This record gives sequence, structure tokens and C-alpha cells, in this order.
Amino acid sequence: MPRDGYTLACTTCKMENYISKKNKKTHPEKVELSKHCSKCNAHTTHKEKK
Repeated sequence: MPRDGYTLACTTCKMENYISKKNKKTHPEKVELSKHCSKCNAHTTHKEKK
């Protein structure tokens, strides 16, 4: 099964902080996680961006 790469972008400042991979056949929905943003210096919501 193919694993496609994606980036996680901060919803506050739009900075792309994290890169990850997922199987799009088993998880077609977009990822939304709470991660640390170095620019905001806080935990913020990060959404999947292509």
C-alpha cells in the first residue's frame, strides 16, 4: 500500500513545522493534531497541508 507524505502547518501562523507519512487508502481524512510551534512558542493546532 502506498504511503504519501504530507506536512503539518500551524493554524495560527501558517508555518509548516512537521513532515510525516500516512496510508491514504486506510486514512483518507485530513490529520489535525496539537503540536508545538516554534514561531508561536506554544502548543497549537496543526492541520495537514499538501
